[in-house]
Amino acid sequence: MLTHLQISNFTLVEQLELELDRGLTALTGETGAGKSIMLDALSLVLGDRADADKVRQGAERADIQATFSTEKLPFVSKWLNEQELAASDECLLRRVITREGRSRAFINGQSVTLQQQKALGDMLVDIHGQHEHQSLLKLATHLRLLDEFGQQRELAKEVKRAYYHWHTNNERLNHLKSQSDEINARFQLLSYQVDELNQLDLQVGEIEALESEQKQLLNLEKIQQHCQHVLDICDADETGLVPRLNTALRLLNELGEKPSALANAESLIEQALINIQEAQSDLEHEQGSDALDPSRLPEIETRLSAIYDIARKHRCLPEELHTTHSQLAQELDQLQSGDAQIDQLERELAELSQNYQTHADKLSKARKKSAATLAKRINEKLQQLAMTHANFYIALHATNNAVPVANGNEVVEFLISTAPGQAPKALAKIASGGELSRISLAIQVVTAQTSTIPTLVFDEVDVGIGGTTGDVVGKLLRELGECGQVLCVTHLAQVASKAHHHLRVEKTFQRENVSSALTVLEDEEKVLEIARMMGGAIDSEQSLAHAREMLESD
Repeated sequence: MLTHLQISNFTLVEQLELELDRGLTALTGETGAGKSIMLDALSLVLGDRADADKVRQGAERADIQATFSTEKLPFVSKWLNEQELAASDECLLRRVITREGRSRAFINGQSVTLQQQKALGDMLVDIHGQHEHQSLLKLATHLRLLDEFGQQRELAKEVKRAYYHWHTNNERLNHLKSQSDEINARFQLLSYQVDELNQLDLQVGEIEALESEQKQLLNLEKIQQHCQHVLDICDADETGLVPRLNTALRLLNELGEKPSALANAESLIEQALINIQEAQSDLEHEQGSDALDPSRLPEIETRLSAIYDIARKHRCLPEELHTTHSQLAQELDQLQSGDAQIDQLERELAELSQNYQTHADKLSKARKKSAATLAKRINEKLQQLAMTHANFYIALHATNNAVPVANGNEVVEFLISTAPGQAPKALAKIASGGELSRISLAIQVVTAQTSTIPTLVFDEVDVGIGGTTGDVVGKLLRELGECGQVLCVTHLAQVASKAHHHLRVEKTFQRENVSSALTVLEDEEKVLEIARMMGGAIDSEQSLAHAREMLESD
């Protein structure tokens, strides 16, 4: 709901600040006084395009601010949160227009695009009449009003959810089909690589063991030669270490009693002899051992070569082949062949399409039923509004799409015939400005209990009518105001007298300056304005009495 409007230097308005409330608010004044200025300013702050000539003469810029209460508008709060523009239970829209024609838009103090401001504005206010901001001419509005009236919004959401599930999978399928050759090629490569690594069957620690054994086998001949040479040194005739150490020990033993130094030397030589004999034993054992088989060398070299070759293919170290093997096997498990994935997605898509159609068919039946009821009630209101020959229709055009669409199986369109024998046509093609206003009023009164738009504006809804019809228009607008907030620019006393709140627009002249001012009318001021609108003299007791009677009757 619009709670506050502030206008600075806009056309004829130098400064205007206005508090607004629920119910029906009437805007009245002499012709040319500037009654539509407030609506023009409101339209701009809601996202309409701006012109430099809207800036008041002599001013550098026009500034318009509108404050809305969003406490009971969860869909608005959700949108603000999604756009990261949320503040509190109030929402402030601002529009600044410079003399050069530049324009800036703000929501809750943050700079936004005009498209963002217009999207939010469409959720907050609906302006009806001879005005560009006219949602009733949009098919999307027809669909929304019908679904809200028939209380089938949840079913419509189910259809939309079913569509998005189908659409998401369909996008995946189309993408997969375009990538099928690449996926199949990747699948085949992975299958070959994993199979090759499976056949390699590399064991943990195998590379280190093979390389160690290879080194030993490559050194086997040299080892044997060196072992024999050492054995020869230890024991080769009389010149070997063992015979010579035995000779040394015998010589020392022949001394009998000897100094401690010689005894210690004898002990050391005896220990050396023992160590050499043990070394001889190890060398002889190694020479006679068959632990190293020279015939295994070609086998080991072939195995290592295979390991190194595969590691080079995968551009990794041989020791990293285990990790590579695990990663490739995991990817292969997750990646079916492209053809297999396409088959699976096509089956899933068929199920999602059937699920969508089930919900869409249910929604179509509900829409057909509620369309008949809504059209009947709107036609009743049109009769009350002196559109005796008018016939309102709600057409449900089949989409005839081979694939699901977000809003169901049909496009909803409001049609009207305003003369006998005339074929029903779209509202924009058949209805005049005044007729369109009355049609809008009839639709809004009927759908007011279910509409999500909190503020409705009617610009000169009474064009071309008067008398008892004007009285009906006033009652219907008041009825509509009981459900929310309605602003109405009117020339009819019958309409203004039904308002909960009354604003009068006046044009004033000061030297070379012309401006419009807005006054909130109370009590006797209302009586005087109603009397003026009826065409009577405001100092006539009869006119004033009639005006009071009109106000008191409500």
